[in-house]
Amino acid sequence: MPIDGPVLCEGPLFRAGRALGLVGHDGRSVPLGLAIGGSLWLVLVLLAVAEGVGDTLFSPAAIGVHVRLLLAVPLLFVAETLLAPRLGTFVETIVRNGVVAPADEPALRVEVSRLRRATASWLPETACLLGAMAMIWAGSHLHLYGTTASLDAQRSAAAGTLAGQWYGVVCLTVVRFLLLRWLWRILLWCRFLHRLCRLDLHLVPIHPDRQGGLGYVQVVQAQFMPVVAAASAIQAAGLAEEIHGGMLQFEAVAPAIALVLVVLVAVFLGPLLILAPRLRRARLDGLDAYMGLASRYVGDFEAKWLVAGGSAGEPFLGSPDLGSLADMQSGFGMVEAIRWFPVSFRLALLCVAATLVPMAPLLLLKYPIAELAGKLVGRLVGS
Repeated sequence: MPIDGPVLCEGPLFRAGRALGLVGHDGRSVPLGLAIGGSLWLVLVLLAVAEGVGDTLFSPAAIGVHVRLLLAVPLLFVAETLLAPRLGTFVETIVRNGVVAPADEPALRVEVSRLRRATASWLPETACLLGAMAMIWAGSHLHLYGTTASLDAQRSAAAGTLAGQWYGVVCLTVVRFLLLRWLWRILLWCRFLHRLCRLDLHLVPIHPDRQGGLGYVQVVQAQFMPVVAAASAIQAAGLAEEIHGGMLQFEAVAPAIALVLVVLVAVFLGPLLILAPRLRRARLDGLDAYMGLASRYVGDFEAKWLVAGGSAGEPFLGSPDLGSLADMQSGFGMVEAIRWFPVSFRLALLCVAATLVPMAPLLLLKYPIAELAGKLVGRLVGS
């Protein structure tokens, strides 16, 4: 009987979206994200225009408003849509390929069921909502990048308007709720990986993925990258507001970007460290086993070809023993190359790109696009 894949992307909000027809039967929830962000933004625009503060809303000083509602919120649901099927495939893969021993399949079913119950429960999302509401008060007491990062009358001229109240109380709360919701999912994913490592895993040291057969976990982790991009875009918008308002020099942006990069890489690649002890053990066990096998093989090879001079009438050139020796060396090299930290260069690069690409528009605050284009044309024509 096949094991249903774990689910990280359900819950009360997901079920509400499905009831409204904004979540498809295949779990695609992007329309729900567009509806949430778009409706919040539309109400905000109508209120701002009615109160005569539309020019403030559409100024560079409020770019974070649009980034949060029109870019970050939909990206969070893009990640949700991408992640759901990959989790199921991951479980199917490790069961089908024998990574999880048949005797431990019932235990794996139990862990999958626990994950489903924790995801579907209303309690975590309620706690996330309460936490987001508490941040309305905490935001004004913390230094957050951007004039629209909190409901602060000293930093935003529109804070005392109805539009400002709608944004500060409702819009920011929804955005923070969705971010906390993803943090909860990451914690659940960490717990699932921890429980998985406690099972009797059959990790093959010479597996081509160099992770003993767990290589598909990197495909799962890559689906978190839209969340990385969303968080980075929010921080980039906040930095842009600070620079535009003269509260931050462009030269001081680099340390802030470096800090954002370190935090996001740690949060979204760090969970894979949970697998490191099992992979390290698989590498050490594999080295021990294949060293013994290699020693026996080269001993027999030496005894046959160097001591005895080979079998009577058997040519040395073209002997299958040479091919087997090469295969042995290749297999031993694969054991040595197993990655105890299951993060490939491609996955690391993807995470860095998801963090830095949203930061790239900050360059336009230092080098306007017209100036950049002029310099580029000048270089091309040699002037």
